[in-house]
Order: sequence, then structure tokens, then C-alpha cells
Amino acid sequence: MRNQKTVAVIIPAFNEEQSIAKVISAIPKWVDDVLVVDNGSTDQTIQRAEHAGAKVISEPQKGYGAACYRGIEEMQNADIIVFLDADFSDHPDKMYLLVDPITEGRVQIVIGSRTLGKVERGALTPQQRYGNGLACFLIKLFWGKSYTDLGPFRAISSTALRQINMQDRGFGWTVEMQIRAIQEGMNVLEVPVPYRKRIGKSKISGTVKGTIMAGTVILKTIFVAALKKKNS
Repeated sequence: MRNQKTVAVIIPAFNEEQSIAKVISAIPKWVDDVLVVDNGSTDQTIQRAEHAGAKVISEPQKGYGAACYRGIEEMQNADIIVFLDADFSDHPDKMYLLVDPITEGRVQIVIGSRTLGKVERGALTPQQRYGNGLACFLIKLFWGKSYTDLGPFRAISSTALRQINMQDRGFGWTVEMQIRAIQEGMNVLEVPVPYRKRIGKSKISGTVKGTIMAGTVILKTIFVAALKKKNS
């Protein structure tokens, strides 16, 4: 519990046996629940997560958003939900930077911005930087809201999460949340967070196919939302 608010952490994971225990062990002790949502791992991710003390559930439907959504269903009674990657690129010990502004009642969503923080050399690929920049530019163009990143390390109040009513089940999850927050008139804060090179190879930015797929879905999510805005 943090400032009288219960906090749950959701960690989507797919074949992250090298890093998952490090991620879990670095989570602050004031977090009430840690949930790893396994998205079809074929290695020792589940066993190592459980050994590290996390609860593990499975989501057979492939997709980052599908795993996040499954986690929300399980942790819906928490006051605040934090999303955290399983590859140890984020710094779980900095979670207070995301959670405290919500517990203090200042905002409803906090995005950890890697581009505003200290990024370890090689941690963000050129394609990640370009894709993030383009997506943030388009959001600014269509909705007038300035973001600097679509970083996965983020916190949101459960009330805001219900109001947003997330629909995406794939790579468009983070950008959908940020667009929906604008549409719902929510107070969103970006805070600088450090970012390091992930453990293991990325299934998305580490391959040409993954990069193209993720980029296409993110852009589609933005343009579909913009079209609905124009026609509403």
C-alpha cells in the first residue's frame, strides 16, 4: 500500500526466463500484488516468476494488450495498477515516480517517459525512437496533446481504467490508452524514467517483422481514432 492506496503490478511476459526474477525482486515492498501474465512462454518464465514470489496466470491469446487486459480482470480491485515490462529494461525501484502523483490526487494516469529520462546507450533502437516520435507527433496533430513517449512503464487509477474502457489486444495498447485519456479529459502526467538495455532479444524491436507489425498497428490505432473523431 502506498499513501493509503492499494497498488498492483501487472507484468506481461513471453519467454523472459533470463530477466523475470530480476524484475520481480526489484519491485518495491509497498506494492500489494504482483501478477505476471504469461502469454504462451515455452521456457522457464512461469517457474522463475513463481519462485520469485509473483502470482502467475496464463493468457493464451497472443498480444501485449491481451495480456494486459487479462491482468486487469484479475487485479480490478486495486486502487492503482502499474504496467511493467518483463525484460528488466525499466527500473521498478522508480515506481514511486509513477504512483505518488496518483495517490496525491493530482492526476489519473502517469506515463514513464524514456525520452525525458536517462537512456542507456543502445537501449532504444533508432526505429523505436522514430516510431515514438511519429506517433506523438500525430497525437499532437489530431488532438493537440503533447506526449514524448509511448513507454510501457505506466500507472493508472482503477477508476480511470474503467472509464477508458480499453479495447486493443495487441501492440496498440499503450497508444490507445493515451488517446482515450485525452478523449475522456483526464489529467495525464509524464515523468522522466531511466531506461536500460533489455535482457535478451526483443520480439518486437529486435526483428524487422516485429518492428513493422508494431509500427503498423500503432499508426492504424491513431488514424482510426482520428477518423472517428472527425466523423463524430
